[in-house]
Amino acid sequence: MLKQFAFASLAATSIASMAAAQSEGEGTLRVGMSGGYFPFTFVEQDVLQGFEVDVMDAVAEETGLEVEYVTMSFSGLVGALESNRIDTIANQITITPEREAKFVFTQPYVYDGAQVVVKAGNEDEITGPEDLKGRSVAVNLGSNFEQLLNELPYADEIDIRTYESNIEQDTALGRVDAFVMDRVSSTQVIKESPLPLALAGQPFSEIRNALPFRDDEEGRALRDRIDAALSDLREDGTLAEISQKWFDADITTAE
Repeated sequence: MLKQFAFASLAATSIASMAAAQSEGEGTLRVGMSGGYFPFTFVEQDVLQGFEVDVMDAVAEETGLEVEYVTMSFSGLVGALESNRIDTIANQITITPEREAKFVFTQPYVYDGAQVVVKAGNEDEITGPEDLKGRSVAVNLGSNFEQLLNELPYADEIDIRTYESNIEQDTALGRVDAFVMDRVSSTQVIKESPLPLALAGQPFSEIRNALPFRDDEEGRALRDRIDAALSDLREDGTLAEISQKWFDADITTAE
């Protein structure tokens, strides 16, 4: 059963155990995440878990670093990275030109698409983004989906509303006409939640998600180290295995 979690400011720490003998592994990687984006990062029975947690735990094991998970509202994650309160963000951060101007990214480890979701029964009336004209659409605050909607040629005809949480509930209750989220998460929400929701058409934009780091000497060095670990985890099948665990599919490759 899907559970919703609201986080104003929560600091949760989970340490991935490492082999202390690896001298190159000395140090801690502070990873920011919301803890409220099922099934990528969420809390159940006071345990932080999800696809992102498993990936970062695997990265920790590969590098010998200790991972400290710092949870907060999604909208605060970028500011925390910029101010050096965390080292990276593992919360389905999409690579965009605006973000690449500020940060350096690892290789993508999730390939996805933007998805329109509506109240069940409305999927014949709203079949994709072109049907959002004249309608209200919810997006998570700080996500790239607001930007994607604003890039549509008819964006000025869409009532875009930003939310910290509960976009699924408000759509199911008819308070907004639709929400936009990545297709993987949308599919899982519909599968796990009792809310009457449905996918509206096919994804309308390709999404590549990766880990951002500050664009300075330390950040670039850390990015290179984590990127090498992701390459190893991709090659040995670990990323695919983690993906199969959570999604019954491999979302870690573009194919």
